[in-house]
Amino acid sequence: MIAIKGGKVLTMEETGTIDDGVILVEGEFIKAVGKEVDVPEGCQLIDARGKYVCPGFIDGHTHIGLGEEIYRLEGDDVNEISDPITPQLQALDGINFSDLAFTDALRGGVTRSMCMPGSANIIGGQAVFLKHLADSLSEMVYRQPWGLKAALGENPKRVYAAQKKTPRTRMANASLMREALYNALQDMDKEESEIKDYSKQKTLIKVLKRELPLLLHVHRADDILTALRIKDEFGLNIIIQHGTEAFKVADELLKREVPVFLGPLLVNRAKVEMKEVSFKNASRLAQQGVKFALITDHPVVPIEHLRVCAALAVREGLDEELALKAITRWPAEILGVDHELGSIAAGKRADLVISDGHPFDFRSRFNMVMVDGKVWGG
Repeated sequence: MIAIKGGKVLTMEETGTIDDGVILVEGEFIKAVGKEVDVPEGCQLIDARGKYVCPGFIDGHTHIGLGEEIYRLEGDDVNEISDPITPQLQALDGINFSDLAFTDALRGGVTRSMCMPGSANIIGGQAVFLKHLADSLSEMVYRQPWGLKAALGENPKRVYAAQKKTPRTRMANASLMREALYNALQDMDKEESEIKDYSKQKTLIKVLKRELPLLLHVHRADDILTALRIKDEFGLNIIIQHGTEAFKVADELLKREVPVFLGPLLVNRAKVEMKEVSFKNASRLAQQGVKFALITDHPVVPIEHLRVCAALAVREGLDEELALKAITRWPAEILGVDHELGSIAAGKRADLVISDGHPFDFRSRFNMVMVDGKVWGG
């Protein structure tokens, strides 16, 4: 058993901040947390006096291990651009678990991330939820699959117009997505042996049954509205990815209780649909009541800078506690794993980070990172 003593514990629970707190960790889980917690004899003690203890940060949208550090063409497995409809692809099959970015993530306090295919395709493939520290590479898989990546907007148009293929317009983007979902809908009540190309259809059927969310890449307000129309038509569970102009259609998102993975924000306006990119967008969504989480879109923004993105959102008007929730509790809630992750409470997984200053202070370092009770101190 491990006892973390004396730190300022930012629980992200209703209990708030606990000064001079104690956290007991047994195996993979938090056994107790509070100010008056008895520490059993023989515990491994971790002195957190004068330090901050937070839940491990969660990045809900990355391409970690798919777009590898150092390597270029040989390490680029983000987009399969041979077919605009590829639900059968699994990000897991392309990840290099020895990618340097996993260590970088821990250095920045990011203990888990969602890795997904890119946005070249209308339906890009299956996402995998990862943890960044484990006893073996295979144990770094936390949930598989945990969503299906899809995309509207400029990226599919650009890729397939260059090949003189459909889609070349936003109309074709939406039409292809509807067609793929409609075809899967026709197969939903059939036996597996009766379904043509079952490898493609089975994941779409899970999406239609709301067993998996559709992780839908959209930046512009008009594309978000198209995504919401498709959600309504098929009764989907969708999570908006990027959502640069989501603040413009917040009322429609609220009406449907659709959350946003917001970002990347620490970037230039790389394309026309990112004209409205701004750290102010986080406070805009918060003020309008839209549930959101901050993302890096690694390697677009290096994953270790997730907390920097949160800090800059605070500078531009986002409440500090909400900013911390946007990289801990809220991504866990959006991804449906808040019973295990996202806050510090008895019974939850022991994903914890200890910093020598406030986590949003650029000068702060993480002295210890814990994932499922396993300690990393690099």
